[in-house]
Formats: sequence, C-alpha cells, structure tokens
Amino acid sequence: SPHRFCLHPELSEDLVGKHPPGAHSLVAVSVGYFLEDFVDMLCNQKLHQSWELLFHHSVVIVCFGIAVVLHQYVGFALVALLVEINSIFLHLRQILLMANLVHSPCYRLNSIVNLGTYVVFRMATLAWMTRWLFLNRENVPPAMYAVGSVGMAIMMSMNIILFYRLLRSDFFK
Repeated sequence: SPHRFCLHPELSEDLVGKHPPGAHSLVAVSVGYFLEDFVDMLCNQKLHQSWELLFHHSVVIVCFGIAVVLHQYVGFALVALLVEINSIFLHLRQILLMANLVHSPCYRLNSIVNLGTYVVFRMATLAWMTRWLFLNRENVPPAMYAVGSVGMAIMMSMNIILFYRLLRSDFFK
C-alpha cells in the first residue's frame, strides 16, 4: 500500500531483497486470492467470457508465486498490488451495470473516479515498474528479467486495451 513507502523508504531502493514485515504474507494471500478466483472462473464462467481474466490471473500467479517461493521481489509484487486499488471502482462499475444504473449520477461519478484511479494506479504504476525493471536489469538475473519483462508487457498491453474499452463505453458512446 502507498503508506509502506513512507514507513519503509528502503523499498524504493531495493524491491528485490528487502520488504517490510507482513509484505510476504500479503503477497502470499494475494496468490491465494488469484488462485481461488481463477478456479471459480474456470468452474462458473464460459471460457469465451473469462479468458482475458484467466490469462491475467495466470501471469500474476506466476510472478507473485516466484516472489513468495524465493522470498525475493516481494517489494516489486507489493508495488504491483497498487494496481488493485483501481479494481474497487472496476468492480463497482460492474455492479452498477448489473443493477441497470448506467444513467445514474452514481455511475457517472464512478466512471470518472474509475478512469482517474485507472491512470494513477494501473497505468502509472505499471509504467514505473517497467522503468524500474529496465533500470535495474544488471541486478536482475536473466530468467527473472525475462519473466518480469514478459509479465510487464502483457499487463501493460491488457491494461491499454481495457482503458480503451472503458473510454469507448463510458465516455464516447
């Protein structure tokens, strides 16, 4: 969470080996959540409806799983969890859509907050993480650099596509 950087400034210097107390547990619980959600989607949704989220969850499970098993890159995974702040507003958007409240002031307000948090917590965080990975490529083993680079490329691509869909759906009807 954002306050971790205030309380633990060493995170901004070393996202590989250092992490605050509780961070490893938070990342491990997150892996559990993504695994549970993955299995739930497999069992309860049609593949054509959920393949993008299944793919997203697979990438997160692999990347966070490496951090949990190796006790390294936990700080990097912690930064990645900032992205999930936007998920609150993405999920609220879905709830409002299901409740047929598309034309309500609540939906409009959520659309604006959703877009703002999307830019700040998804796009900016992923861009910062990509930059960090590139600047620290000498300190990251080639296999981990490959996993990180592919993971970041996949996440950034998926998030750009979703951003376009949100803009088109909520602002350019």
